[in-house]
Amino acid sequence: MTASAVATAGGAAGSAVTPALSDLGATAMQLGFGEGLRQFLGPDTLASVAVEGLAKSAIYVMIASGLTLIFGLMGVLNFAHGSLTMIGAYLAGLVMVTLVGSATGAWTRLALFFVALVAVFLALALLGTVLEVGLIRQLYDRPPIYQILLTFGLTLVLEEIVRIVVLFYGLQPISEWRAALGTRPAILSAEQSIGPLSVRGLALFEIALGAATVLGIWAFLTRTRYGLYIRAGSEDAEMAEALGIDVRRVFTVVFALGAGVAGAAGALLMWDPVWGANVPLAAETLLPAFVVVIIGGLGTFRGTVAGALIVGMADATTTWWFQNVVVTWTWLPEITVFLILVGMLIVKPQGLFGVEEVGGH
Repeated sequence: MTASAVATAGGAAGSAVTPALSDLGATAMQLGFGEGLRQFLGPDTLASVAVEGLAKSAIYVMIASGLTLIFGLMGVLNFAHGSLTMIGAYLAGLVMVTLVGSATGAWTRLALFFVALVAVFLALALLGTVLEVGLIRQLYDRPPIYQILLTFGLTLVLEEIVRIVVLFYGLQPISEWRAALGTRPAILSAEQSIGPLSVRGLALFEIALGAATVLGIWAFLTRTRYGLYIRAGSEDAEMAEALGIDVRRVFTVVFALGAGVAGAAGALLMWDPVWGANVPLAAETLLPAFVVVIIGGLGTFRGTVAGALIVGMADATTTWWFQNVVVTWTWLPEITVFLILVGMLIVKPQGLFGVEEVGGH
């Protein structure tokens, strides 16, 4: 899902959307709605859509995890989250373009990707530490509007810095960095067979990384002593300080962790042809991140996982329908995700697992 597609759809609302929706039923019937339903309910199709849905969910949960960590545990609305993901994509691409040659084998490329993943995580965690200590920490006791204005201004600054650097090196900031995409190993570009199914190798890779991200964050928050400190500081900062916990350091670690996860998500998107490393990636990832967090419920990591699953499965399902049955209006799956968000806000404004208060301030 990209912001440009949503913007294009929204910009054409006055002239195209209304007649399109009015003719939608006729178009579906003309292209064989009954036959499309029969094909969709077939075991192979359902399994393929489920795999694609899990891959999309993995991307969404990686994008949104850093945001929900920072907001859920600190109460900070980080509008610069998308910019951190975009920077991570460019940094990972830089590492891969530098280290990968035309003769580099597929397994070597995969190993180098994990090297780039670790490097990007550490670099973005360091940047997050600097931002939290130098800027965010000064606003903890002020109304949320200060955080919104600061992080929104920060994303503008970061995007312009990256745009200047990219243009200086002769790259196109709007389109995907083709050289970085070209470092993807053939094993991920090809179709892989799982029994009777044929699925994208990249989809399986995205599912594996998404599952590892969820498991890693869950284990850190629930199975480590520092994770206990983080949860204690977010619940009652004064009591945690009275028990000898350095709450300021705890929040710095949380912000660094959230920024690092955002960068790691960008490293994965660098290889995905739907996203790619480009400056607009900042806005394109910020929108679905907020959608997932709001659907799941502000301030809960399990809600983010559930929200990502819902959005990913809905995206994959509607994409199949509008690519195979209603082939005229292929942009409608982009709108479906936001319709789910609107429905959730109407039925349950706090989200699936939302709590009344979040953050330790």
